[in-house]
Amino acid sequence: MKPWIALAGFVAVCFVPAVLGAFFTSTSVATWYPALRKPAWTPPGWVFGPVWTALYLSMAVAAWIVWRERGLAGAKTAMVFFAVQLALNAAWSPLFFGLKHPAAALIDVVLLWTFIAATIISFWQIKPPAAILLLPYWVWVGFATGLNYAIWRMN
Repeated sequence: MKPWIALAGFVAVCFVPAVLGAFFTSTSVATWYPALRKPAWTPPGWVFGPVWTALYLSMAVAAWIVWRERGLAGAKTAMVFFAVQLALNAAWSPLFFGLKHPAAALIDVVLLWTFIAATIISFWQIKPPAAILLLPYWVWVGFATGLNYAIWRMN
């Protein structure tokens, strides 16, 4: 497979949670979410789109780098961790915005943060630059975990 076609595939796969998130967020962001009590350090809504776009792109490039280095079979554990964290990422918006259940979303995001860490460690063992590309994602999800926790506690 040509590397650039594979990269496009990784980008497409990584943007699946973004599409799901946009769908579920749109159902609650104008009504339910604004009515929630939130900490003073909650970012303005416009921040989330650009940040997540950059993070999904960096995730795709990181996975692509690992794929180029070892292939799917040669990086099986790393790619399983990557797939699990991607699934957990995709589950957060339906839990938080779709079901309006911050506690369930909090459990999901803690698991997500943990699987991102496992993915970073496994990517590091294969190709350190790929792991480094995931660090901003891990930090952002750590911040999101704190925000999710605060919203859950305040409501």
